[in-house]
Amino acid sequence: MTVTTRFAPSPTGTLHVGNVRTALHNWLLAKKHGGRFLLRIDDTDTERSREEHVASIKADLEWLGLHWDGEERQSARFDLYEAEFAKLVASGRVYRCYETAQELDLKRKVLLGRGLPPIYDRAALGLTQADHAAKAAAGETPHWRFLLDREAVIEWTDGIRGPQHFDPAKMSDPVVRRADGSWLYLLPSVIDDIAMGVTDVLRGEDHVSNTASQVQMFEALGSKPPRFAHEALLVGTEGKLSKRLGSLGMDHLRDEGIEPEALVALLARLGTSDPVNPELDAAALATAFDLAHFGRAPARFDEAELHRVNAGVVHRLPFARVAHLLPDGMGEAAWDAIRPNVEHIAEAADWWQVVTGPVPAPALSDDDRAFVTAASATLAQTGADWAALTAALKAATGRKGKALFLPLRQALTGRDHGPDMAALLPLIGTDEAARRLTA
Repeated sequence: MTVTTRFAPSPTGTLHVGNVRTALHNWLLAKKHGGRFLLRIDDTDTERSREEHVASIKADLEWLGLHWDGEERQSARFDLYEAEFAKLVASGRVYRCYETAQELDLKRKVLLGRGLPPIYDRAALGLTQADHAAKAAAGETPHWRFLLDREAVIEWTDGIRGPQHFDPAKMSDPVVRRADGSWLYLLPSVIDDIAMGVTDVLRGEDHVSNTASQVQMFEALGSKPPRFAHEALLVGTEGKLSKRLGSLGMDHLRDEGIEPEALVALLARLGTSDPVNPELDAAALATAFDLAHFGRAPARFDEAELHRVNAGVVHRLPFARVAHLLPDGMGEAAWDAIRPNVEHIAEAADWWQVVTGPVPAPALSDDDRAFVTAASATLAQTGADWAALTAALKAATGRKGKALFLPLRQALTGRDHGPDMAALLPLIGTDEAARRLTA
């Protein structure tokens, strides 16, 4: 059986690091097994779904390199939902209910006051056809619940959490359809997973109770449930769920100079004990992806760590990957010289300014000023060859180490540190270097 995973975002907003991690892990799981990664747009909420969010979600996935092998939209599948729902009606696995939110809340409070589980009491199952007719005549429209089989213990072996056991007698029959006819998440998702051939559902641990209900929905529709795995949710560095994680969208990270390779490298390993390695590309990460490596502890997302990983990625990016992002005139030799000193590609512009000038004249001591001025004559003999220049100056002046190198760097770049001068000096050029030394 071909391993088939899916990512099912609701287009009511843009992607953030939490749901990008879910998408990435589903992509990695599929690619590890040579399978298929599907995109399902869960746009049944017609009031809040926006086409611009669909476009944004797709653009972000493409930016990350998470290309999908098939796409579905729930809004185009309502006929399928109606047909499958009719089967459940005929088999008695869904039933009509009329309680208001306030009535249900009161029932829960009464049960809690008695020390009982606050689950739905199935009072609507006692309604007769005459009762339903009377409610319809009074203008009341029902919502629908899925009838759990309370005699069958719900069990599955979770890919991350291990053996899972739920007693349906302690669960409420879930509402699957609202009184206005619109769908809640649970049933359409099951119908789609069956129709799309999804073999593995990998999602956050906040869906574990949903899975317990959905296991019986798969069975009621005559299908074997897929393999489930529920991973720990992301938390912030403060150790708890953070609203900031929900605000870390891809636009924000792009504005911060984060490269997609860095985000993939970090999120692929969050929740495991595997080291984050900026050298690994997506294919290598997929080969090593293993649900057994994920723990139950919350996965900590640290934005500062992401920037450190980004630096590691940028230091390895070839010129062809970044050429369109670099300042005009900056070629491959310049990028190779500068990239070890930048955490974000945009910082290359600052170092290119060091090459092209002008640079501020440093505040040097009289001795250092005389030394760098004299160095211009030596430069005329050695050309823009840093090793030859410093060797000649060492022999002529007896200077070495910091006393030799730092004044030259300061005069040539206006800075105390930076890229290797052996690579930088030829980019500055002999004439410009001589001008800076005598400035």
